[in-house]
Amino acid sequence: MTSDIETTRTELEAAAFRRLVEHLRERSDVQNIDLMNLAGFCRNCLSRWYREAAEGQGIPLTDPEAREIVYGMPYKEWQAKHQIEATPEQKAKLAASNPGH
Repeated sequence: MTSDIETTRTELEAAAFRRLVEHLRERSDVQNIDLMNLAGFCRNCLSRWYREAAEGQGIPLTDPEAREIVYGMPYKEWQAKHQIEATPEQKAKLAASNPGH
């Protein structure tokens, strides 16, 4: 049985996650490459972690479904509305700090 402390912790973590997702949706001006360069993760990483957690609980979830949860809309739609071409400087920084991503 889960203790009250563990339940409260899970509720707080879930609330923080929901707030992070809300914040990222509000800040569509911040590009994923900027997030990767500054924090080492982006919206796609977050959606992948969500999908992996669902799978760990036996809940089937596709990448597009998980991305829609994080982006608040289909990924292709978000890209068309908000994504801009990364600058050569952004690309170079990403390549230097995160090889293989």
